[in-house]
Amino acid sequence: MAAESIRKNRLIQFLREELAVPASAIAIALRHREQSSNLLPMILWQYGLITLEQLDQVFDWLETA
Repeated sequence: MAAESIRKNRLIQFLREELAVPASAIAIALRHREQSSNLLPMILWQYGLITLEQLDQVFDWLETA
């Protein structure tokens, strides 16, 4: 559980610092996600809070994180 929490925090940091996703957008996605933070990027994209290009960047980052 702690490892998933650390990964989620690193993902949120990446979203905010590298992709400049507003904290409010991340908060919206966090309220709508399921148990796993793995869905966070998809939720951000589905709600139009990140672009498809940004979604690709997130997936690239997740592969190396």
